[in-house]
Amino acid sequence: MRYFHRFAARRAWRAALAAGLAAGACVTTAPAQAQLGLPRVTLPTLPRDLPRLPTPAPEAAQNLVPLQALRLSAVRDLLRDHADVLEADPAGEPVRRAELLLVSPAQATVDAAVALGFRVLREQVLAALDLRQVVLQAPPGLGTAEALARLRALDPQLQADFNHVYTRSGEVSATAAPASDSAAPAARRVGLIDSGVDRRHPALRSADLHAWGCNGTPVASPHGTAVASLLVGRDAAFTGVAPGATLYAADIYCGQAAGGAAEQIAAALAWLAQEQVGVVNISLVGPANRLLELAVQAMVRKGHLVVAAVGNDGPAAPPLYPAAYPGVVGVTGVTTARRALPEAAQGPQVSFAAPGAELAVARPGGGYVAARGTSFAAPLVAGLLAEHLRGPDSTAAAAALARLADSAQDLGAPGRDPVFGIGLVGEQARVAPVRVQAQVR
Repeated sequence: MRYFHRFAARRAWRAALAAGLAAGACVTTAPAQAQLGLPRVTLPTLPRDLPRLPTPAPEAAQNLVPLQALRLSAVRDLLRDHADVLEADPAGEPVRRAELLLVSPAQATVDAAVALGFRVLREQVLAALDLRQVVLQAPPGLGTAEALARLRALDPQLQADFNHVYTRSGEVSATAAPASDSAAPAARRVGLIDSGVDRRHPALRSADLHAWGCNGTPVASPHGTAVASLLVGRDAAFTGVAPGATLYAADIYCGQAAGGAAEQIAAALAWLAQEQVGVVNISLVGPANRLLELAVQAMVRKGHLVVAAVGNDGPAAPPLYPAAYPGVVGVTGVTTARRALPEAAQGPQVSFAAPGAELAVARPGGGYVAARGTSFAAPLVAGLLAEHLRGPDSTAAAAALARLADSAQDLGAPGRDPVFGIGLVGEQARVAPVRVQAQVR
């Protein structure tokens, strides 16, 4: 009887999913509430390099350090170390200092803002998303929050927001294993919005990789390289979930403290839309942002699948974005024992679960390290979806999601639940660090 109920629930969700995508609706069963800001908390003193969290027994979960405070502590350090280019918004989230984002504003509004002392820093037409973004600098002596309020008062219809900065949703260990050589043919396509990828790594050097950002100058990073390897990597001891796929990788950080801003994510989405990449992975988290929301909505309407990590602020934390936006495929992580990562977010934004602990990933310069977090569960789901969605197509996107749902192993409460979503997928794609170490000895 339990199996029957799960099967019926999955069939009902599949029908609802196809209808929802066709209408550009939310993939989740209930809408995620808008996150206007994280609550004010007193942050504990934590080390700069946080250790990997252990997998606790359920009865020990309440003894964990407050998980939301871990990201907030990292944000606090980022703001302190780069106060020249970053500041906090009223909710404490990092934003580019004195910068404000306008989404497709009327030229008369821009002119009026300039007359009030605002300065146009950058302007970009995102033709593939039918959007235009304008970045203004607040007038001297005027706080960024007050400047935003003045812009909104200037034009009540204006879509304006801070230029929020987004952070990675996972971590890699410092323990490495050597690497070896291999080759991989190109086939399917999958997109990545993250930090830089080390394309010279043995697991990636044979991949068909198209890079965007940083004026064409590669800036390899641990996070971007790790996620890329999980998507398309292939080596004698290691295989990603889609080793034959062509990777379209956008570096929105370029090694800069103020990298990862909402305007850069939107521009990267526009590039991927222009390149007709059907599935896009975003293992980044942050607050709600109007430009990011509209860019994601445009991608969903055009038939793309945006896959995003739900974040590691803990099960009781408010939702993080872009995973919590309607239409996004939110991914959580599980341990090797198929338990939810204790640090993983929970809620209606969770669509699928995938392995998120004890994952071997490539590191810049060669070798492999162990990774943990929802950052590394998301690309496993993105790679599986890319198998059945070669380009943007709403009908094909719904079919790809339904196929993945049919293959999911139901965990937790029968049917979809806020912990595991539809269920666990991609378990066979996990490469254990010990396997890589044994292979190359």
